[in-house]
Amino acid sequence: MSGIGSEGRGRGGGRGQQPAGRGQQPSRGGGPGRGRGRGAGAPPQQSLSASATPFQQSPVVPAAAALSHQMEQKLTLQASSSVVPVTKPPAPTPQPQAPAVVAVIPQQGQLPPASTKAVRLPARPGLGSFGQKTVVKANHFLVSVADRDLNHYDVAISPEVASKKVCRMIMNQLVKTFHASHLGKRKLAYDGRKSCYTAGPLPFASKDFVIKLDEDSGSRREREFKVQIKFASKADLYHLKEFLKGQQRDIPQETIQFLDVVLREKPSNSYEAVGRSFFHPEFESGELGNGLEYWKGFYQSLRPTQIGLSLNIDMSARAFFEPIYVSEFVFKYLNLRDPNRPLSDQDRIKVRRALKGVKVENNHQDHVKHHKISGLSTEPTQRLMFSVDESGAQISVYQYFRQKYNIVLKYPLLPALQAGSAARPIYLPMEVCKIVAGQRYTKKLNERQVTQLLRATCKRPEERENVIKKMVEKNNYNNDELVHAEFGIQVRPDLLSIEARVLPPPMLKYHDSGKEKRVQPNVGQWNMMNKKMINGGKVDFWTCVNFSRSNDDVVDRFIDQLLGMCCSKGMEFGPQPLVPIRTKHSNQIEQSLIAIHSEALKTGNKLQLLLIILPDVTGSYGLIKRVCETELDIVSQCCQPKQVLKCNIQYLENVSLKINVKAGGRNTVLEQALLRKMPYLSDIPTIIFGADVTHPQPGEDSSPSIAAVVASMDWPEVTKYRGLVSAQGHREEIIQDLYTSYQDPNKGLVHGGLIREHLVAFYKNTKCKPSRLIFYRDGVSEGQFNQVLLYEIDAIRKACASLQADYQPRITFVVVQKRHHTRLFPADHKSRSTTDKSGNILPGTVVDTKICHPNEFDFYLCSHAGIQGTSRPAHYHVLYDENRFSADALQILTNNLCYTYARCTRSVSIVPPAYYAHLAAFRARYYIEAGEFSDSGSAAAGPGGAMRERVGEVRALPAIMDNVKDVMFYC
Repeated sequence: MSGIGSEGRGRGGGRGQQPAGRGQQPSRGGGPGRGRGRGAGAPPQQSLSASATPFQQSPVVPAAAALSHQMEQKLTLQASSSVVPVTKPPAPTPQPQAPAVVAVIPQQGQLPPASTKAVRLPARPGLGSFGQKTVVKANHFLVSVADRDLNHYDVAISPEVASKKVCRMIMNQLVKTFHASHLGKRKLAYDGRKSCYTAGPLPFASKDFVIKLDEDSGSRREREFKVQIKFASKADLYHLKEFLKGQQRDIPQETIQFLDVVLREKPSNSYEAVGRSFFHPEFESGELGNGLEYWKGFYQSLRPTQIGLSLNIDMSARAFFEPIYVSEFVFKYLNLRDPNRPLSDQDRIKVRRALKGVKVENNHQDHVKHHKISGLSTEPTQRLMFSVDESGAQISVYQYFRQKYNIVLKYPLLPALQAGSAARPIYLPMEVCKIVAGQRYTKKLNERQVTQLLRATCKRPEERENVIKKMVEKNNYNNDELVHAEFGIQVRPDLLSIEARVLPPPMLKYHDSGKEKRVQPNVGQWNMMNKKMINGGKVDFWTCVNFSRSNDDVVDRFIDQLLGMCCSKGMEFGPQPLVPIRTKHSNQIEQSLIAIHSEALKTGNKLQLLLIILPDVTGSYGLIKRVCETELDIVSQCCQPKQVLKCNIQYLENVSLKINVKAGGRNTVLEQALLRKMPYLSDIPTIIFGADVTHPQPGEDSSPSIAAVVASMDWPEVTKYRGLVSAQGHREEIIQDLYTSYQDPNKGLVHGGLIREHLVAFYKNTKCKPSRLIFYRDGVSEGQFNQVLLYEIDAIRKACASLQADYQPRITFVVVQKRHHTRLFPADHKSRSTTDKSGNILPGTVVDTKICHPNEFDFYLCSHAGIQGTSRPAHYHVLYDENRFSADALQILTNNLCYTYARCTRSVSIVPPAYYAHLAAFRARYYIEAGEFSDSGSAAAGPGGAMRERVGEVRALPAIMDNVKDVMFYC
């Protein structure tokens, strides 16, 4: 290969030389011509007088305990619906386009609280009215409940049973045996664990039953169980009705769970239940490869909404083990061509990790026996010896099966499966054990399997809607004896029609030296033709290293065209690389990067950008980013070798957008923000945060979770986001390092944390203290709302107070949810005026009626245009709001921000700060698991043993270097 290991080469020609008189722009937002990359886009040096003073560290800082108590008082139920902060910044500019709307939810002070400890979330401030009115359909089905005497009973089964499936078999047998004689002909709705429910009282308060399960019931042998059913409580339907009418603030979760269990009773007994979803091959199944298959099914959840109870139903799919012999699974899983070769240690570990806990069955004896795999033997069956009797005589597994069962094993070089305990292991040949059907595969899928699964489940809106309708029809709730006749529950068979609004796209501002100075996106997208970046970055010192097999001419052409694209869009590049461009072998990545860094330092100049052409084989991206960003303080841009060959214009344009923000530039800004006409944003200094927590891949039980927090640094434009990351406990969802403090023997109390660092950086960049703080938090489920709110709001407050005792900016805390099952469909799939090219609803469609929370402040927003499949709207739920946003104001702000995503010229599906936080957290995982991930984040073939540590320890992340941290390195 030409140039491998070469010392480097120079390249002719310069970039960034600007014709006279071009790009010199006096106006704010400044001018990147080809030679003036920075423009005049620096933030103003003066701002509101109240905010222009630096943070003053008061000698008296509120004690952490006192501040926590203060926050707890604010967050728990009160008579007042809003919290008045200590300092009162000027009231936000009213939304000019949106007329006032009378709130439809009663004031909080009129609502009788049921608990003094429950956290109260903000009430809906009214319904939005801004935007073009339209009608959409949602996969929600209205549920009505007759007035029944609903009773809850505790269930205790002994000996204790871990399997929900076996528990259901026991309870089904109980109902079958004692329905008429002891249960008063009542039917039971059972949750599979410790609760059952009836529509009317049972003829006893407490009773014990003895149930026998025989082989016909699927058990290995006849087993006897004692079941105690004991009255627990009555469900309060009146409380539920009052809550749905907005007359009661605390949610009657027990009653909703009661009704949900009733609706899930039949599918739980008929299909494989996984969480809130049900799967079965009868819905559809197909191969995923490597011994796995997908089963389709449906998701089902009962939810309280503004118009009553709603049953949310969506199509779903999961990966399952194929019900094949284990030997066949191993050959498929490892892609083995020669089954007569022994497994390597690495392959054996991979198989053990994949199969641990999987149930298998064998019938080489007189009856079927079930086992759970606990491990694999280190020796193959022909050499694996064990004692057959008390005499201590040894025999191999291979010989034993030949003598005992007259079975000659075909694959004597395969290891044996290990079942039983470590003290008394049971060894079973793989070829006599079959994987029991219906077992979900919980590990991470590889890229090909993900592609296959997406291909099977990706349905256009009209097709997905029809699938959902058929599932509702098949479930036939209204003819189900338990649901309808016993409990009086009725489900409407039609999707819910909802009044929605389509918010207009914002006007985007580009540089005045371009032919097009501003653009209004059309159906969620636009392009960079005839436009220049509002603030082009300046890169004086750069170079490139090629780790692919592309030859020098291909690389030179690509660099020339890429830099040409960057400069044509308003950036400025130095005419020559700081150090010679070079080609290196892909097994010399770390050494090559260190050598480039050392060589650059010798020039006396700081390398600002390193272009990297990735190796042809994936798996190096994480290593490159870890070395560049945590060891060498180098901002890098990686390029795929196949794209280097193509030199596609669209690819070059997209890469130029990423390079610009990594160079400290801005691609575009909201025109209204630039003109300081954005309500709740432009009137007073405002900082916008995005936060996310990513967890280790399935099956990795010791790696830490990683939290990322990004924050805007360029008020009032809010397009540049600085990112910080932190490791925390395994699968810990609460962000632990928002605020930290420790006692130093010399300095005393030392404050730190992600929020504090961002606030200091914001002040350094804008010379303003933010008076308003908007926090978009991704990755929080509804069950974690209270916990996240109580801890994280408290941490934000402490971080602010640590900078200045009386510093309390107004906080709005919004959770962003994408992992939900609400889908919105056009009312008319044939209407071109209400659908995009993919057949989805239009970007900007917002819903805050009917399917939202009965009284809390939430909405669904589909801010992006669909590409394939059915678009999933983002669900925004306000957990705390001192800024008193109107519904219109928050919806418009959120939608407008979705058009400021730096990496493409499309609006995105979730608000960019939350998106950036996800990218930053994912990037940080490369720092500690660089060897375990490929370029796309899929697990590599290695066992990953070297990356494991003891459970409970949090592996610290390597620190991101300062120059990298100050730009959008994660893009």
